[in-house]
Amino acid sequence: MHNVERNAVYGMYSGLALLMDVYHPEKSNGHGIVYINGSGWHSPMAYAAAPLKDTPLGIPYAEALQAAGYTVFAINHRQAPRFRYPAAIEDAQRAVRFVRHNSGRFDISATRIGAAGGSSGGHLVSLLGTLPGDGDPDDQDPVNRESARVQCVVARAAPVDLVRMGERSPMISSFMGMIVRGEAGGPYGVEQQTYRDASPLNLVSNTTVPFLLIAGTQDTIVPPEQTELMHAALKAAGVPVELLWIEGAGHGPGFPGAVNPPDYLGAMVRWFNKHLRGNAA
Repeated sequence: MHNVERNAVYGMYSGLALLMDVYHPEKSNGHGIVYINGSGWHSPMAYAAAPLKDTPLGIPYAEALQAAGYTVFAINHRQAPRFRYPAAIEDAQRAVRFVRHNSGRFDISATRIGAAGGSSGGHLVSLLGTLPGDGDPDDQDPVNRESARVQCVVARAAPVDLVRMGERSPMISSFMGMIVRGEAGGPYGVEQQTYRDASPLNLVSNTTVPFLLIAGTQDTIVPPEQTELMHAALKAAGVPVELLWIEGAGHGPGFPGAVNPPDYLGAMVRWFNKHLRGNAA
């Protein structure tokens, strides 16, 4: 890796610094990508735990984008078990606002920012692409006045329907701070609604940004059904979307078990070139 600005502070939460690494390209194409590694929304509680942004298997994604001329912002965010939903998406949105507010410093467009991530990071970037992300014009912090909306997303193995997955996932209930049970309108209606609000699948509309979905066909952590549901919802809404299956692959940035996998890093770069930069070539 070359020319990586380490541990830039993009926000503070009750004295806790929110950090990002900035991958500066040798020759910038004028666009930025917020990148979020997967972690199951959790991190170890030890003081010496490795930062999320330093996840080794995720680094090739940031480096591929950097090599293509993108300025990449690989972030840490607050994680369970200490922090619960919506802390992680609030931090992801803060990162986008920070990048947008400092676009001049980073020599990138403030109006065209992308997001990429895998697994729980894929969930968060999918929320960035589906939530309105409006800034607060009255906030005393000028960063928080900025929009957190991104203009293009690449999501790998993203959980998108937490209600469906949460019924059998202790990790999701830990992240959410509650278990999902019952039906909407019943005694556990608040829990049901909170899970739906945290599910990108429920937020898809005709204003949703272009999505590239990448997933392994043998993923037993985030079932392929999750990607199929998101693909169908995006198509039904008329949103530009492509689905790249990695045959035989399980869960993880390197797609373990894949047989003759396609160039998924190249597909990611091409998606941003086309739908973020507007370069069909």
